[in-house]
Amino acid sequence: MSTVLVVEDSPAQREMITDLLRGSGLDVSVATDGVEALERIESQQPDIVILDIVMPRMNGYELCRRLKNDPKTQTLPVVMCSSKGEEFDRYWGLKQGADAYVAKPFQPTELVGTVKQLLRG
Repeated sequence: MSTVLVVEDSPAQREMITDLLRGSGLDVSVATDGVEALERIESQQPDIVILDIVMPRMNGYELCRRLKNDPKTQTLPVVMCSSKGEEFDRYWGLKQGADAYVAKPFQPTELVGTVKQLLRG
């Protein structure tokens, strides 16, 4: 079973995304910000990461850059999932190395489909 790390500071969003992914047969772990996410990635080695952008301590852009610049994690698929839905936000997220960008509010099938597609990748 594939493991997804959900990095989201909003408890409601985190719970909704977690329930959605578990419901589609994925194993889910969570982190509340980028610093905690780095620790989790080091210890658990998830198969894919879903990142919010606006978070305390380390934002999603910074976390994505760090993951993509580290040889140990550069192939780890990253999905940015943010309420920052402007074209520029999408462009900037992908420029940091994200493999996909899903704007909130999203359709559940869009997020699950994106995750499953990247896991097959």
